[in-house]
Amino acid sequence: MADHVDLVLEQWRTRRPDLDPSPMGIIGRMGRLGALFDAELRRNFAKHDLDRASFDVLATLRRSNAEHSLTPAGLMHSSMVTSGAISQRLDRLESRGLVTRAPSETDRRGVLVTLTPEGLELIDKVLPTHIDTESQLLAGLSQTEREQLADLLRALLESLGDRRD
Repeated sequence: MADHVDLVLEQWRTRRPDLDPSPMGIIGRMGRLGALFDAELRRNFAKHDLDRASFDVLATLRRSNAEHSLTPAGLMHSSMVTSGAISQRLDRLESRGLVTRAPSETDRRGVLVTLTPEGLELIDKVLPTHIDTESQLLAGLSQTEREQLADLLRALLESLGDRRD
């Protein structure tokens, strides 16, 4: 069996036999998988009128604490959304009635972002379909292979400085 990346590697080995293109095989496959995964996840989010960043904000609030509240800085730190996207994302989610922003009771300069009942209902509706989509994307691997892949990816991320704080 061969994939598109195998063709690319063969071509490089033919054209530049002096180089080892094997890193391209890993990075290329990860990029192609990322694009395929992203397309399927976007399709699922669109069914719920969400995008990936909005889902991530709602999911981060849902899993963070019993109050479903965080500061914008806490959201940035705990989510997979960039700092530039947080404010814009919060504006959109607030206009849809999915989150509220209110002054912090413990920090006069701070703001607390909280899921509304509608936001909680939406994330609780979307989360099972999200997990199902991800499971379908990984259906080609056995449970053991999934665990091995997760371990390898964790090791790679840690080696690049991505550690739990």
